Amino acid sequence: MNLEFARQQMLKQQIRAGEVLDARILEALAGVNREDFVPAEYAGVAFADCTIPLAHDQCMMSPLVEGQLLQAVNPGEDDHVLEIGTGSGFLTACLASLARQVHSIDIFPELTAMARTSLDSSGAGNVSLATMNAMELGAEPKYDVIAITASLPIYDRRFEKALNTGGRLFVIVGEEPVMRARLVTRVGDDEWLTDVLFETVITAMRQVVAPDQFRF
Repeated sequence: MNLEFARQQMLKQQIRAGEVLDARILEALAGVNREDFVPAEYAGVAFADCTIPLAHDQCMMSPLVEGQLLQAVNPGEDDHVLEIGTGSGFLTACLASLARQVHSIDIFPELTAMARTSLDSSGAGNVSLATMNAMELGAEPKYDVIAITASLPIYDRRFEKALNTGGRLFVIVGEEPVMRARLVTRVGDDEWLTDVLFETVITAMRQVVAPDQFRF
């Protein structure tokens, strides 16, 4: 595979075509070697328009959704970022190239270890990793950006409360077949604005209780 050709095709045919046009975001996606974060058995689809399976029934998001997430939260060079769901570490590395500091958590030790190896090889020095349950997070410390890479069946306000004023939260809410990506911005001590961005389907966050189903 011609890696650079495949990378440019991904950027042109998937990400730009999906209206991710911010130059900083495109540079971040191009500057991190996605192929180094993909499990070896899926190397042939590293740049394909699809999710890529990981251990424990998790997955890498498609390149377009990763680009849409990055463009939505728009990490600044002085921002402190919390990523919930480290996964392969690719998005972590992209966030790290844009922000001052990234703290990334995952519930699975195997994924944390895999991501640490890839991130160390990539030279991302402004990343800290931890294995923990996101549902145990409190309102402190606060972050400028929070990116959740798994879906929530219902919206949970604990995450928006961990934002600094002006901070942005990306989260996908719903259950199959209807999930919607949201951008939540904290605009005051007790005020948040929510924008619905697009529809997609991704793996649900572990340890989250789904709402009761209707019974007839």
